[in-house]
Amino acid sequence: MSSYLAGELRAGDQLELRGPIGGYFVWEPSVTGPVLLVAGGSGIVPFRSMLRHRAAVSSSVAVRLMYSSRSLDDVIYRGELMRSAAYDELDVRLALTREWPEGWRGHRGRIDRQLLDEVSWSAREQPLIFVCGPTAFVWFVADTLVQSGHALDLIRTERFGPTGT
Repeated sequence: MSSYLAGELRAGDQLELRGPIGGYFVWEPSVTGPVLLVAGGSGIVPFRSMLRHRAAVSSSVAVRLMYSSRSLDDVIYRGELMRSAAYDELDVRLALTREWPEGWRGHRGRIDRQLLDEVSWSAREQPLIFVCGPTAFVWFVADTLVQSGHALDLIRTERFGPTGT
């Protein structure tokens, strides 16, 4: 849809919109257990809304964000996320896959099982997990979390991009 909106849609074209619909990929303030958010690239976008909602309702639920991006300059909402990490008890972890600033001490490379095991709460704690990003990224993260013992019904995914290989 993004390609159509950016490349084909012209001034004066008419669109029909419906929604919002769904409810599956939504964090509710009634959730009291820990929440893990795992984003790849622009998969951070729905998490920004969740985090803003959490702040607006003054929720103290523990939230960790694991965000994979090509470089620090590619981290979408970086300023807002870092301010939230400093003032809102949000645990933000970054994985940079292609470029690292001088002195970078965070994760270098793609998210892997070791990093997910390190960042996530244990499966015993039954965290609610949201994963959003490119299809292959989401499949890898969700599958790895299930292999680590996390309950499939506590993992919610949203993906974009081609569904093929």
